[in-house]
This record gives sequence, structure tokens and C-alpha cells, in this order.
Amino acid sequence: MCQLLGMNGNTPTDIMFSFTGFATRAEEHRDGFGIAFFEGAGLRLFVDAQSARHSPVAELVQNYPIRSDHVIAHIRKATQGRVALENTHPFVRELWGRYWVFAHNGNLTGYAPRLHASFHPVGDTDSELAFCWLMQELAKAHASLPPVAELTATLRELVPQIAAHGTFNFMLSQGEALWAHCSTKLTYLVRQHPFREARLQDGDISVDFSRLTTPSDRVAVIVTEPLTRDEPWVDFAPGELKVFVAGEPLAV
Repeated sequence: MCQLLGMNGNTPTDIMFSFTGFATRAEEHRDGFGIAFFEGAGLRLFVDAQSARHSPVAELVQNYPIRSDHVIAHIRKATQGRVALENTHPFVRELWGRYWVFAHNGNLTGYAPRLHASFHPVGDTDSELAFCWLMQELAKAHASLPPVAELTATLRELVPQIAAHGTFNFMLSQGEALWAHCSTKLTYLVRQHPFREARLQDGDISVDFSRLTTPSDRVAVIVTEPLTRDEPWVDFAPGELKVFVAGEPLAV
């Protein structure tokens, strides 16, 4: 299946270290990759139907220190939908004057929701179909952008209806919060003071974060499988939905 990577921080941070380790996993997940960076009300989206191991776009991302406080990345191993740009995650839609970004790891079977509003898939993946239905139902449930706690409560009602059709690990953000749902496998860590050195699980690369941060910095990294060898990763429970704001999970 695919692999997910998300970052949520209390200050704009670059994700070069984490993405470098993440991209090495594209050897087995070679059907495209994408990454989205929120910058204020704007969004930078990079997608390619090539493997992140060989894509010039992935090379650009690894060498371009874009700073963002919300990032969602995905490397694809296709289960539904052909290998094509329109089927490459993350997917983006507008709702309530904000960009929403979504990426999915898993496979949904027998999933055919009724879409009747302004959200329709461009490609032919189960993932984009699920995203469109989520956006439709959020728009039906709220007339305008609600607080994060209300959005989380609504998502907790909606997500099981999709997850009943198969594996539904996903990440979702509108630039204020990042939601992550685990069906089978997802883990996270919070990097904060006192910072220390971290070494990639998938390569002989390390970074001493104490040299690059301030004591007030905090960042949460959420990923399918741990990216580093020596940090305290915390596994999600199956069926768990977490929301991250300012670099930490909220108790909502």
C-alpha cells in the first residue's frame, strides 16, 4: 500500500530531512508521489506520476527548504486507478474559502457514495472519491468554517462510514489543523525542547535539531512507519482519529 507523511508545527519548518528518508521508500511505492505545503492562505503542491526515487520534482523538494507549518506528502502504490497525474495524491479542494488537502493509504471496496454537490473526482481512485464525499458532508454539516473541535466531532461521525469499506488511513488539513486517521498503521512523534540528534531509519543521514531550532519550537511528524531510529514514536490505535494543532495532538 501507499505511504503517508504529515508535519504540523507551531512555526514554519522545512521538511527536507524527513522527506529525504520518506522518498527512499518509493522503491516499493513507485506509482507517483506528491507533497503539499501550506503557506498562510496559499498552497504549494508538487505531484508527479513518476517514482519519488527518480522524479526531478522530488529532487527539487529535497533540495528546496520550503518552510511550512502544515505539510502532507504521499508516495503511491496503486490499488485502484491507473498510474496518472490525476490519480496522484495529495488531492486539493476549496471549501469555505480555504484549501483542503487530503492523502489516503489503503483500499476501499464496494464504495460508491452518492455525490450531488460541487465535489466530484477528476481521476478514478477510491481515495479521491472518499475525499469528495467528506468535503460534501462537511459542507452539509456546517454553513461556514467551524472551530477545529467541531470539525473533529463531525469527522468522527463521517470517517467510520468510509472505513467500513476497507483500509482508510488518511491525512487531511485546511492549513489550521492536521487530522490523521489510522485503520491499520500510523505513528507520530512530537519534537520539542530539548532537541537532539536524529538519524534516518532508511539511510545514513542524521541531523542535530538542537542546532536548527529555538527552545519554543515544536513540530509533530506523522508517518506510516517511523522515519528515525532513536526517537520516541507513538503508534495510533486502529480506528483512532487524531488532530494536531501547533505541533501537538489536541485532546478533543
